[in-house]
Amino acid sequence: MALPALAVSPASGQLTGRGMDGFYRDGRRVLSRCELRVDGDEPLVVQGRLTGTDRARFLGTVRRAGERGPDPEIRVERRRSADGTEQITFRSSATRPVRLTVEIGLGTDLAELGAIAVGLPGPELRAAVHGAGLRWSGTGVHATVSATPSPEDALASAGLLRWDLDLPAGGHRSIELRTGLEYEPGGPAGHRRRRLDARIPAPRTGAVAPRPRTDRPPRPWTAARLECDDRRADALMATSLDDLHGLLMRDPEAATDMYVAGGFPWRCGLAPVEALWTARMLLPLGTRLAAGTLRALARSQQAAPGVDFGRIPGALRDFGPHSPPSCTGIEATLLFPAVLAEARRWGLPERETERLLPAAQRCLTWLRRITDAPAGRRGGYVPDPVPGGPYRCETQAHAHRAALLGADLLDASGAAGAAALRDWAADLRTRFRRDFWLEDPAGGRPAAQLTADGRPVPYLGSTTAHLLDTGLLGGGTPAPGLLDAAQTDQLAGLLAGPAMDSGWGLRSLGSKESGYNPFGHRSGAVRVHETAIAAAGLAAAGHEQAAGSLTKGVLDAADSFGHRLPEMYAGEQRTTGGAPVPHPAACRPAAVAAGGAVHILVALAGLRPDVPAGTVSVRPLGTAPLGAMQLTGLCVAEQPFDVRVSRLGMGMVETAAEGLQLGS
Repeated sequence: MALPALAVSPASGQLTGRGMDGFYRDGRRVLSRCELRVDGDEPLVVQGRLTGTDRARFLGTVRRAGERGPDPEIRVERRRSADGTEQITFRSSATRPVRLTVEIGLGTDLAELGAIAVGLPGPELRAAVHGAGLRWSGTGVHATVSATPSPEDALASAGLLRWDLDLPAGGHRSIELRTGLEYEPGGPAGHRRRRLDARIPAPRTGAVAPRPRTDRPPRPWTAARLECDDRRADALMATSLDDLHGLLMRDPEAATDMYVAGGFPWRCGLAPVEALWTARMLLPLGTRLAAGTLRALARSQQAAPGVDFGRIPGALRDFGPHSPPSCTGIEATLLFPAVLAEARRWGLPERETERLLPAAQRCLTWLRRITDAPAGRRGGYVPDPVPGGPYRCETQAHAHRAALLGADLLDASGAAGAAALRDWAADLRTRFRRDFWLEDPAGGRPAAQLTADGRPVPYLGSTTAHLLDTGLLGGGTPAPGLLDAAQTDQLAGLLAGPAMDSGWGLRSLGSKESGYNPFGHRSGAVRVHETAIAAAGLAAAGHEQAAGSLTKGVLDAADSFGHRLPEMYAGEQRTTGGAPVPHPAACRPAAVAAGGAVHILVALAGLRPDVPAGTVSVRPLGTAPLGAMQLTGLCVAEQPFDVRVSRLGMGMVETAAEGLQLGS
């Protein structure tokens, strides 16, 4: 994957035209079939693997009539790149020259990615011979495949290219294929900004947009590395950052602004919530991604006067059997000022903070208006969706964090309104502890939500982990949470219990709750980024054993997934010798899963920066769940930051910006 280009195939490397197989660009399938045959037979593929987020290698052998013994003499290697190029190399170990008849069957339907993902591809189009290859035409768009060297035969009716290759003894020959996508003047644009956070990419309709730049954007984060006693953690960190680069996109309205797409196949465009969470989780690697993401979303913000003034648009998303759909736009609106405030703590330059402050103020204006409006008079809580609710516990946690970190931001800039936000947050804490906390013989639990008429819904799910994620204030101090100390300890015990901790991560719904389904994406499946949020929140609250258990569970799961974590996987209980079960509808790679992996690993070092005050503290987990570790190439105050954690959980800063004082 190297968005807006990607390639999908099974481990055999053969593109069969079935399922999601194909080369894609700009959300359209450029090539659906690319089937290799040698002397009439398919090669026997012995290995297929990713060699990078944007590259794959497939290695096979060719058996020919008359060969003696079990050892193949002809090897075939296919090196495929997401940008639509493929090199096929034949290598001979024979002691005499060999002639091979090579055929490649090609085809495409030029279908939209969204239609293919839900099982609605189009019919295969008829090909025409075009230069050194073939060409297919749709409405206003054409797909091409060209080959080097030129084929001896090009059969348009069969979609077939054919060569007779002469391999000298011990020699090799290669064929290179290049796919392309062409647009007629005035036809559909090659790149279009998708509906924000749409579950399926939107069709291309409307005015023509400019073609995108085809060069890959540079990584807007540092080249961070992890060296850990548990080497699997090193591989997870490296793979996750590589995956995020594959998902990185330029904003079509400002090419210097970059954000990560939500994930393949469902969210290959800007998904506000996923983009913000990922940017926040990567703040220890620099603030450039956060700045670009915030600027892109500020351009989408509702600026017209009215009830939606200040809100960031977002689609509804399903929320499982116990709750109506929630609105991603509400979460993004509440997350925006918190990400900006924390980016400032990590070292976002003041000029960038000032540039983004008006958008953050509009988000905070929306927050205060929606809790004062008649539709939100249920104790001043934030309904999600607006206006009818319900009032979700995690939405109140997002609102509380936005108010406190937003007030911190306003104070730093000298803007008015900080005191009113803090008063509102203090009142919310008092009411939340009264209205949302449900006492029971086991010690109580937070309600997952209040209905529109104020009735608590008591099921236990992973969204309660957001109550532990309070955000950072000055001096690296965590902001106060909606729960008091005793309630926080009780919630920590519930999240660490077997009903929630599957052994591979945190279930989205406790296994003892009605409606539990280990494959339910909001009713039992493990969601990686919420597990990461829970682990970091538990560590900050002093529950290191529980945090370490979740961290090791995710690391074990990542090992099973080849270190490319999906956004979710089945919440079935871990057993001896078992493995996590993939979810059939999960994005993989997924921005929040890759970002969550980075977050859960960096959280072990316990970094708490306050660059405006010139301080940073290091408070690693004393339990050192993964043993000794060294993080190099982090970024605090826009300067390199390296930290080492011993097996005894002692932290030592090895590289830091000049003048940055180390706190306790």
